[in-house]
Amino acid sequence: MRGTRRTRLCLAGVMAASTLIATPAARAAERTDGHLTDLVNPFIGSQDEGNTFPGAAVPFGMVQLSPDTGHNTGYDYTQNRIRGFSLVHLSGVGCRIGGDLPVLPTTGDVTRTDYAQYAAGFRHADEQAGPGYYRVGLDSGIRAELTATARTGVQRYTFPATGRANVLLNAAQALHRPGGSKVEILDDRTVRTEITGHGFCRDTGPYTVHTITRFSRPFTAYGTWDGAKVTVGARTGGGGAFVRFDTTRDRTVEATTALSYVDADGAAANLRAEGGRSFDTVRRRAREEWERRLATVRVRGGAPALRRTFYSSLYRSFLAPNAGSDADGRYLGWDRRVHRARGYTYYQNWSLWDTYRTQAQLLALLAPREARDMARSVVQVDEDGGWLPKWGYGPVETNVMSGDPVTPFLTTAYQTGLLKGFEERAYRALRKNADGVPPAAYPGIGREANAEYLAHGFAPYVWNRPLAKMGDSDYHHGASVTLEYALADAVLAQMARGLGHRADAARYAARAQNYRTLFDPATGFFRPRDAAGAFTGTSDPARAPGFHEGTAWQYQWLVPHDLPGVVRLIGGERAANDRLDSFFAYDRLLADPARTAREVWVHGDAYAYYNADKYNPMNEPDLTAPYAYLSTRQPWKTTDVVHAALTLFTDGPTGMTGNDDLGTMSAWNVLSSVGLFPIQPGYDTWGLSTPVFDRVDLALDRRFWPGGRLTVTAPGTSAADRYIQGVRTNGAPHARTYLRTAALRSLRTLAFTVGPRPSEWGTAPSAAPPVLK
Repeated sequence: MRGTRRTRLCLAGVMAASTLIATPAARAAERTDGHLTDLVNPFIGSQDEGNTFPGAAVPFGMVQLSPDTGHNTGYDYTQNRIRGFSLVHLSGVGCRIGGDLPVLPTTGDVTRTDYAQYAAGFRHADEQAGPGYYRVGLDSGIRAELTATARTGVQRYTFPATGRANVLLNAAQALHRPGGSKVEILDDRTVRTEITGHGFCRDTGPYTVHTITRFSRPFTAYGTWDGAKVTVGARTGGGGAFVRFDTTRDRTVEATTALSYVDADGAAANLRAEGGRSFDTVRRRAREEWERRLATVRVRGGAPALRRTFYSSLYRSFLAPNAGSDADGRYLGWDRRVHRARGYTYYQNWSLWDTYRTQAQLLALLAPREARDMARSVVQVDEDGGWLPKWGYGPVETNVMSGDPVTPFLTTAYQTGLLKGFEERAYRALRKNADGVPPAAYPGIGREANAEYLAHGFAPYVWNRPLAKMGDSDYHHGASVTLEYALADAVLAQMARGLGHRADAARYAARAQNYRTLFDPATGFFRPRDAAGAFTGTSDPARAPGFHEGTAWQYQWLVPHDLPGVVRLIGGERAANDRLDSFFAYDRLLADPARTAREVWVHGDAYAYYNADKYNPMNEPDLTAPYAYLSTRQPWKTTDVVHAALTLFTDGPTGMTGNDDLGTMSAWNVLSSVGLFPIQPGYDTWGLSTPVFDRVDLALDRRFWPGGRLTVTAPGTSAADRYIQGVRTNGAPHARTYLRTAALRSLRTLAFTVGPRPSEWGTAPSAAPPVLK
């Protein structure tokens, strides 16, 4: 009877699942040549706390030149005044950071120095954006255009025919909390700044950025300001500078600003290396670079809105991490000393708690050369500064978020072959991190609760423990931290075993079972323990404390290394499936997937992490949860849940339901749309679900993926025909619900046969993903 009822519900909801809800998109850049860049809408996620930015950048660029409207992280589509076009933004972060050197063109006298007061009005009807380009018409009659190289931002301003056209360079205001600034007018074309900032969720830092701006023609007047006082003719100041141009005949001014985290010489060298080109040349090259990057994935089928959301997500997945080394290879290390990256690009900005679950794997697949350099950079952080990062911004540890995210990040690199030549260097750093805590003098907390975890098998939940260092504390999230440490131990055990460190492997594998210490048989859920080892807090799993940005309901599936063990704790497959069905509101989902996603899973607030017993598709703890059904022998439900969650991605400004977190949610969309998802973060297991496109061609780098190309097909895939009937790999039947990286390396074709009803595919015990032992 349960199977019959399920089939009826599947058919009732079949027309609604996988439907993409389209919203009106903001105008994108000119769409006349059919390029993949024409499918990208950078305004997606710029409303309702997606926290994306619409400005100009190249893949993984140091510079992300974009307008700031006064929102916490830069741009908010609902606002209509631009304070300036600043150099640094992080796509989708949840706390203010960056916004360095907001530049704004104005006309008339310069009388105000607060960018909230001199901000310029604009209308979305006169605004365009595309990969590597942004344009807006300001109410003042000025047209502003932005483009970028890796280390420079290029602006073009077209002024009204007036003799008093200004460009304001505000060194003292930004998205972060300023810590001091200097501005110097070097000659009649050049302005230099030094900006120190603090911030990102807590008062972390400081860090310093150096800029140099070169204008396309001499200015006719200039001045600087300190506080509210503007001094015409002054060459130095602490707040900002203005430069003036005569635009009665020539109305256009171009400027190139180079950025360095090292020193003023680094900014100047970056300007020499990447500057000196016209705006149109830089714009064309940025577009070409994005076209090459997006062309690594070509899809066929799907509605136009679906393709727009897909390629926009793919675009955002390539925005971070960001180049941290200058054109000459110099970078500022975590020891605050200058180092030189030889033979690789040094990267920075490590949102590891977010990215280790999706984006790290996507970049390993589609951008392995850069992903290798990123992994090498993380190892270099340890070798320069003494410990691996947790959430690093530039050369600064912020200690934001909890657990041990750097371990699955680096073991993902190991499992995908990105650490060749420095595996042991990476392993030494990981072993030190897993078995200890950073010294008191080091700014990072690492595995802050490691002493208790190693002694007793759990990180205690101590809600009122004073912060030892600025940032988040693992003790404030003891329950989820225990699960995160255990996951990290599980994947580190696999790396240790692969490198021949058998004793370590056995030790870490045993520690990976520490998730069991949190299980309360009285409630059937994980619960936090206090310092004495007693379960603490309410017994209601929807309201239990100690879970970072989530509840016991949401974190119960964050044991991807041993889901069969979790199933046994819960009471077996039937009990686990019943709980999963309740968690996803499965019956309601089948009847109306899109409405269930928006009204049951999502509650309108991107930061509504707590007091819930349902799936939260907006946030990281639940990213792998839909794939738990692969371990309970009901793989068709994974497709149902994934396709319902995909309806939350739309092609307008509200097209993301939560923070993108440096491409994390976008990568989830890309991977789930392709039907190939990293279900055991930090290991090499890729879960299978129904693709949303008839065909996807992945162009892979042969240096890392010997097959060179992977074609994923699912002819006829649709809301009506979304259930896997069978899978073939290189033409041979494939009965398992997953692939291993070793198989993926030689794979040329992954073919799904789909139909209108669930099948027996993937339901055998041998089809389930492996347990990491």
